[in-house]
Amino acid sequence: MTTVPHSAHSLDLATCDFYVFHKMKLPLKRQHFITIEEIQAESQQVLNMLVPGDFNECIIKWQNSWDR
Repeated sequence: MTTVPHSAHSLDLATCDFYVFHKMKLPLKRQHFITIEEIQAESQQVLNMLVPGDFNECIIKWQNSWDR
């Protein structure tokens, strides 16, 4: 396996991921899970609630940050 060195904190690596994590974090806040399967199931439900407009908003914000 080839390893490519890169900064783990680069803002341009996964901006949309950070947006999705924020969207997931709010509904999961203050919930307690016993098993990893519970976390996975609840996370999947939250992801399934995201609509295409959520991702479009992410891209627009990303482009605005490029412009700055």
